[in-house]
Amino acid sequence: MIEWERIAELQEDVGAESLAEVLDLFFEETEAVLDGLDQHLPPNRLKADLHFLKGSALNLGFSRVGAMCRAAEAENAGSRKLDTNALRQAYASSKESLLSGLNATRQVSI
Repeated sequence: MIEWERIAELQEDVGAESLAEVLDLFFEETEAVLDGLDQHLPPNRLKADLHFLKGSALNLGFSRVGAMCRAAEAENAGSRKLDTNALRQAYASSKESLLSGLNATRQVSI
């Protein structure tokens, strides 16, 4: 679900305080895009949103979310056959896991 090595790399690269800011921005932007997925988006917009979610998720160690977006991007190629509930659930559980892990180790306070 979470690639902890990626989180550790990011923290080493930017520091704990900046990592908290990066994660806050990621949560804000990702949740805004997820909220818009149920709208009747043109196929090219849906594909662009899935691509954005995939890249952001993989950059921040959300491997399951990234894999789901990659599959949806490839399978749907912009069609409306997207299980947005499953994607939201994967994101929510990944976010919870990340925050729990960070709080347990007191690495980053978000």
